[in-house]
Amino acid sequence: MLTYNSKLIGTPILSVQAGGAIASIVAPVVNPDNLKILAFKLQGPIVNAANNILDVKSVREYSPLGLVIDDNDELIGPEDVVKIKEVLDLNFDLIGLKVETKKGSKLGKIIDFSLTSEDFTIQQIIVKRPTIKSFMDPELTIHRREIVEVTDYKVIVKDEEKVIKARAAKEDFVPNFVNPFRTHEPGFAPADTKTPADKDN
Repeated sequence: MLTYNSKLIGTPILSVQAGGAIASIVAPVVNPDNLKILAFKLQGPIVNAANNILDVKSVREYSPLGLVIDDNDELIGPEDVVKIKEVLDLNFDLIGLKVETKKGSKLGKIIDFSLTSEDFTIQQIIVKRPTIKSFMDPELTIHRREIVEVTDYKVIVKDEEKVIKARAAKEDFVPNFVNPFRTHEPGFAPADTKTPADKDN
């Protein structure tokens, strides 16, 4: 299933061992070479410089309640995994990048992106159009297959006319595993079941 980066920010990290939320997502760590999320930057009461990263390989489940991991030991430091450190050192951020065609036509700036909850691969970028072009198409939804190149400053796509022009449809999660936070057990303290979207309503 698809979800959106904007829904990820603030998502709780739930530890089976702790029986509740131990941190929340600050930002994804995106590999610009293949547009996959390698890890998440975290914040929270038990988080410090030595354990503020969550490798996506440690995610047991992604559900409306949050990202479920086995225990606090799954959290790592920025230096602990070579590939994650290399991407962190790039200081790459997909949000805010300019989007252009191969011919140099300016399409706008990235304001969001969608990804699969199974393998955290980015599927679409959501582009806010420049003012002069925004009357007909306020936003563009561009599939990853249309992307030719990603640089530090911009994303280059094939052709403006071939880009899918539609607002991104929001989709709900469907859990893939049994969620230990759905039932109440003696001595078990379930985390807050409200998602960031719920709390805004």
